Amino acid sequence: MDFNLSVLIDTVLAWAPKLVAAILTLMIGFWIVGMIGKAIGKSMEKSGLDKDLVPFIKSLVSVLLKVMVVITAAGVVGIEVTAFAALIAGAGLAIGAAMSGTLSHFAAGVMVLIFKPYRVGDLVDIQGTVGTVSEIQVFNTVINSLDNKKVIMPNGIATSGVMTNLSANGKLRVDLNVAMPYEEDFDKVQGIIKKALDKVPNKLEDEPTIEIEKFDENNVLLAVRPYASDANYWSVYFNSYKEIKKAFGEAGIEVAYPTRRMKEVK
Repeated sequence: MDFNLSVLIDTVLAWAPKLVAAILTLMIGFWIVGMIGKAIGKSMEKSGLDKDLVPFIKSLVSVLLKVMVVITAAGVVGIEVTAFAALIAGAGLAIGAAMSGTLSHFAAGVMVLIFKPYRVGDLVDIQGTVGTVSEIQVFNTVINSLDNKKVIMPNGIATSGVMTNLSANGKLRVDLNVAMPYEEDFDKVQGIIKKALDKVPNKLEDEPTIEIEKFDENNVLLAVRPYASDANYWSVYFNSYKEIKKAFGEAGIEVAYPTRRMKEVK
């Protein structure tokens, strides 16, 4: 028992300096990595690099440097770097096979940051979700939907179908439909609608389209198409209807509506 205790003490004393040196290597190494990460971040921000790309690159550089610190600490303890690297490679293959889907989302995130089909702040329609992009993360894209829901969509799914960037062209067409009675003069109604749209706040100066779309059973259906920025789309949408309704009332235009005639019961 005494022999085993003395052997244990000798072993601890022999390994203690290496363990302390390894711990100090990790602590100092991670501190240096943090300082390097901050310096790289500031440098990239000053260089005018895309703000969406800065945190992505910082995190990748940080991970790589930390792996190097861990390998260095393992070498200080006495673990051969080649064996350690082989262990990491084997673990990496196993983890990669188990996380193939996750890695595909990572790759898709890289593609989004490089080719920029959408950016933070853009109004998008992705996989049927319409909203504003709030974050582009390593594995996910976060969208705040129009009904104020936080949608977290894996990058691989976000990029696997049609992506509509509603902010890309700087303006959106607001699609409205207005009914006009058959007995009214189109040119007169067209002028009334145009003046009504001129009163809509935040509407862009682009000439709106006001044309006949089709003939309904009770009215002539007009296509009314003003323009708005993505931020003011819904404001222009609702206020346009409000101003048109008010203008129709002032002009004495009454829109017809379907009626049902009750059969006389004998």
